[in-house]
Amino acid sequence: MPRDLVIPLGVTLNVDRSFISRVNTTDKTRTEVLTANLGEAGIPAILFMSRIDPKKGVDLLITALESILLNNIHFNFILAGSNAQDAQYETKIKLKIQNSILAQCTTITGFASGDLKVELLAKADLFVLPSYYENFGIAVAEAMAAGTPVVISDRVYISEEIQQAEAGWVGPLEVGAMAGLIRSALLDPDERKRRGINAKNYAQKHYNWREIGQRTIEA
Repeated sequence: MPRDLVIPLGVTLNVDRSFISRVNTTDKTRTEVLTANLGEAGIPAILFMSRIDPKKGVDLLITALESILLNNIHFNFILAGSNAQDAQYETKIKLKIQNSILAQCTTITGFASGDLKVELLAKADLFVLPSYYENFGIAVAEAMAAGTPVVISDRVYISEEIQQAEAGWVGPLEVGAMAGLIRSALLDPDERKRRGINAKNYAQKHYNWREIGQRTIEA
């Protein structure tokens, strides 16, 4: 059965990865404070940047990441998001991390926008969204535009495009499957780099506002 037509939102996010080195160290802004210590240097950074909501699969992601750590594969995990509509669930997730082996390698930033959002995407080696449902996935597109390879579930609308472009890794919404994909990405920096380049090229071609406008007219 063909998918319903979904015209994606355009993405305006030009991440210059040298941005980090140009931060004015005499001006300790919120962004600098939050990103000053995102884990051990030289260790891959995994970014979850989305609303902390049950449908986003963050609970499944926590379990998957725990299993990877137990296999002695190290990473830094950045949880960037909030949920003003369901603060109880947000607190539940934070407590789950605090009581987990993930606590030692996790930074929780809260809602990210502006310079903070740009810098987190610049620092991330991998963007992960094991969502139960996404009618597009704007956060995924933003990560791709930043040149960050993605690991997503096949419930994200643009998952087929990501597979075809080899812009990341896509798998079923299962703990074992997600853990396996993330593990593969962590252990292969060259492949992460290749897929990150593919991701940026694809986003620049298909998610720019001119392309979106043309697709809207044609629809």
